[in-house]
Amino acid sequence: MSDAITLENISKKLGGRQILNKVSFTIETGDIFGYLGPNGAGKTTTIRILLGLMTQTGGRISILGKNVSIDENRRNIGFVLETDGLYDQMSAHDNLVFYGRLYGVTQSEDRIRDILRLVRLQDRARDKVSAYSKGMRQRLALARAMIHNPDILILDEPTAGVDPTGQVEVRQIILDMAARGKTVFFSSHNLDEVQRICNRIALINRGVIQLYGETEKLQREMSKSEVLIETSAAIPETVMSELRSLPGVDVREIKDNSVVISTGNSTGIPDIVDFLVRRNVRIEEARRREASVEEIYTSILKEVEP
Repeated sequence: MSDAITLENISKKLGGRQILNKVSFTIETGDIFGYLGPNGAGKTTTIRILLGLMTQTGGRISILGKNVSIDENRRNIGFVLETDGLYDQMSAHDNLVFYGRLYGVTQSEDRIRDILRLVRLQDRARDKVSAYSKGMRQRLALARAMIHNPDILILDEPTAGVDPTGQVEVRQIILDMAARGKTVFFSSHNLDEVQRICNRIALINRGVIQLYGETEKLQREMSKSEVLIETSAAIPETVMSELRSLPGVDVREIKDNSVVISTGNSTGIPDIVDFLVRRNVRIEEARRREASVEEIYTSILKEVEP
């Protein structure tokens, strides 16, 4: 896969304060890349630099191998920021006509029809945006970002303030865009959303990248050797007492018909399954439990706290 976005040692100082400190990561073409971090970590500054709204103090950025400081190269980016940039007294259709003209889109009616269908707003195309729900506005903002058919989409909190149904709709649109070959830079505080759709993540805190890599690989690496066992009925307390006494076994969590166990080198999943089966406990499933993105996020931030 070729690189869609590359940041090399990006630094930014504002008023004597170091906002970004040698930030480096690569986003491959077709990635849905999750950019995580607490408020004030440097996420918004990174996005502003990517969009040319701010200039870095040091370092280099390339978009599809081209210099991002050149306006023409940035035209291959679509974006949705905290404010959606929509005109309330215009219809969805007219908003897209307006932005299409700004980007020099030809045959805009065909393009608008296709893109409204993609974001599932074709039946509300002539309604004023002022009548739209938050979720509908976010879907239209995604359409606006895609009107010029960019290869890269930068999305800053695209599901913020959107109800659960709207979040599902926005999530599916992002997945559909990635399936069409788009690269998505997805900055969000919604860690569950990030885990659902992002194949690669980076965590920034105080202007420094603390974690970067493939989501599933990071989850496996930080799983702490935990095993999830689901049973057909609750495990009797007498069996749980025996289980706790096994070498290297630490019972982390018990919920209804499931138990999470941390195991050492001396006891593996087959040993635990065999132990329970011999005590007439019916096993429905036994598997390694991967750390969630939320657990990874919390763990990393705790490590870097002063």
